[in-house]
Amino acid sequence: MRRFPPRKTICLKLLLVLWGVGVVSCSSPDSPASSSASSPAETYIRHRELTAGPTRRGEVLDRHDSILVATRPVDLLTLPLRPGLDSVSSVQLNRLLGWADSTLERRIATAQPYAGARPRGPVELVLTPAEAARVRRHQEDWPQLTLSQRTMRTYTGRTAATVLGYASANAQGFLSQAKRYRRGRFYNLRSGGVESYYNGILNGHRGYLHPLLDARGQRHGTWAADTVFQEGQDLHLSLDSKLQAYAESLLGGRKGYLVALDPRTGEILCSVSAPTYAPAFLTDPDEAGKRRELLEDEDMPLLNRPAMLANPPGSVFKLVNAAIALQLGATTPATGFPCDQSLISCVHHHPEARNLTMALQYSCNPYFYQVMRAVISRVPDSLATDTVAARHANLAAWRHLAKSFGLDTLLGTDVPRESPGFLPTPAYYDKARRTPNWTYRSIYSLSIGQGEINLTGLQMANMMAIIANKGWYIAPHFVRGIGTTGQPLPRFLVKHYTLVDSANFAALLPGMLAVMRRGGTAEASSLADVGIAIAGKTGTVQNDEGDDHATFVGFAPADHPKIAIAVYLENAGFGATAAAPCAALVIEKYLRGSISSPRRKRWERRMQYRHRPYR
Repeated sequence: MRRFPPRKTICLKLLLVLWGVGVVSCSSPDSPASSSASSPAETYIRHRELTAGPTRRGEVLDRHDSILVATRPVDLLTLPLRPGLDSVSSVQLNRLLGWADSTLERRIATAQPYAGARPRGPVELVLTPAEAARVRRHQEDWPQLTLSQRTMRTYTGRTAATVLGYASANAQGFLSQAKRYRRGRFYNLRSGGVESYYNGILNGHRGYLHPLLDARGQRHGTWAADTVFQEGQDLHLSLDSKLQAYAESLLGGRKGYLVALDPRTGEILCSVSAPTYAPAFLTDPDEAGKRRELLEDEDMPLLNRPAMLANPPGSVFKLVNAAIALQLGATTPATGFPCDQSLISCVHHHPEARNLTMALQYSCNPYFYQVMRAVISRVPDSLATDTVAARHANLAAWRHLAKSFGLDTLLGTDVPRESPGFLPTPAYYDKARRTPNWTYRSIYSLSIGQGEINLTGLQMANMMAIIANKGWYIAPHFVRGIGTTGQPLPRFLVKHYTLVDSANFAALLPGMLAVMRRGGTAEASSLADVGIAIAGKTGTVQNDEGDDHATFVGFAPADHPKIAIAVYLENAGFGATAAAPCAALVIEKYLRGSISSPRRKRWERRMQYRHRPYR
């Protein structure tokens, strides 16, 4: 009996035949399958033609058009490996360059990837134009030295390192070094700044044509969309470089952050992550030693604290809790509560808070304990018989309103990595407490901004922008204009509205003003003597592992806000004595241009002397 092949085998062979025909005869979607110029069975070749390519990487400028980052020729001095310079030659070279006698030895050591390492090749040192000119004038006397120029990405200042960042092509030395350290991967992903975030815009892109060609080189349509040439574009930052340098001089070697922005636009005026360091440390070829120190430092200076470090905000969060309580009808601006320290301790004595304004002025912990209890323990009519369900529903409602402040979510700012922070959910407490029957007493730390709440510095500053604007914000951002358009990315022009009414934000203002007046927690940081009314709130974050953390948030002028600010200083103690003075100095510097009060000048000198930047 004759056997026939299975049907599946016949279909497979048919498909293979059809596929072979398709390979032999390939035509463009944009042209007929056959033409008089070519055979229908002719194969077309995919071709890619470069039309033009970018000739420059865009520059980075501040809000006053001062150049912060640019691509420029750099003078490099190459020292011989063998034979090296003897001690006499080293002294003479130091004098030629105008350096102290030990500078050359120190710079050679700093150029090595780890302490005590011997150079494995010629050492390259970056020279200033004046130093390079001295070497050129005496080149005949130093034949063993090589002076050359290399085009490099250069920084014009020593500030805003975590904001400016680097492009990976310019920081290969740092990236390869980072792989050898335990925190290397973490920093590799998070230190790029605007240079990394806007890399494509800064670099521009090449223009390409994508024709299909026959054997005679004739065109037959295209096989892909053509790309248009785009030159590298400049970035105009919202950063005020002078204010940034001033704020860094105040924080310097501390641990913490300071973020100031314009609440009307979301433009970030300065962003300090302390300890601070010079941005060129990550890109200069002779700074391997500095990079090693930064990678090994337990204070983690390479961490972009305002964007990545989420911490309990402390008493500054009482502003959010108060606004939510007003929105939910749990309290009113006239609601008073006794300072009952059997509920929670209050760190200072003050008159009884008969209303919200007095409670904010004195930052009364028992008052806000009872405000939050009124929110969580209220019983909606539909749940009158089930207090467990009521607590869950009320906490969910609190979180829903708090999240509309841009909390527990990414703000979408223009940095490579950003932390969302955290707000607890009912399900979180069900799991953490191992029962759904948890009570308010087990979560009361939320009332003073501690416990499970975590916010970033960007979220803290944005929280102030929301209160200043009475209910809306534009996502904080560093780039206010791209190229010749002068516009930021489209999403940084969009207003976001909270779920709290503007009247409830307005109710916070009298108390925030009272904080800065006589009897308020930050009265010493008032700028009333120069005509600036600050609306603010102090905070002290309890720390079980050491000294407490100091916080302050505020905006000014109170009636027409132009700057909103958040300060967080780790292990600095009370917010009123550590964070508030720092914020007041930055506000006065921005709005008035200088510090006028002798008392505040003493603050300034003390901070700048005691907290010098990482150098």
